[in-house]
Amino acid sequence: MLGLPRSTEMNRRVAKEKLYAKAALNSSVREMIKNQVEAVVWRNKLAPGTMNAAVGENVEEIQVFEVVLRQKSLDRRVLTSIAGAVPYKILFLLTREDEAQAWIEACGEFYGTDWRKLEQFALRFEGLNLDAMYESLTRQIAGGRLDSGISLAAAVERDRRRSRLNREISALEKKIQLERQFNRQIELNGELRRLQQELKGI
Repeated sequence: MLGLPRSTEMNRRVAKEKLYAKAALNSSVREMIKNQVEAVVWRNKLAPGTMNAAVGENVEEIQVFEVVLRQKSLDRRVLTSIAGAVPYKILFLLTREDEAQAWIEACGEFYGTDWRKLEQFALRFEGLNLDAMYESLTRQIAGGRLDSGISLAAAVERDRRRSRLNREISALEKKIQLERQFNRQIELNGELRRLQQELKGI
């Protein structure tokens, strides 16, 4: 599906019991995995021994895990739990029938693509080392949310600030619509303009 070298292929099914044991999952996440996940398959291992890429300062290996879903949705806590059970970076491919989407974690945030037909699904594996490759994958999957020209950590932090401000603006707009007192509306509109200006400045 990803066109990776055959030398990277693992194609081993990961028993759910192993995930339960390694991730120290609470009962609600176990139920999510049981109800939402059909299978977890370790598809590829990207490392100096399997492909032409040097170890990075932060990334020693990138594992590619396919998560076969029972329905076209997955609670994010499942990905967080699986990531916590594996000591390497993971590129998640969620699949459901003839569609797939990719998810990846960067600096504590998960980013995902839209669902795409399997024949249209493609990622570029670029970079001289695994740090650069992981950053490239993250920026592709984030789809423009992470600003270029700054470090990945700075881009994630900026994206967090944008998301927070968008949530605050949306909540404030609803509050203004419900507010009956004119003076209070003026006050809230002033706060709304301040937040909108802050968002423009990011």
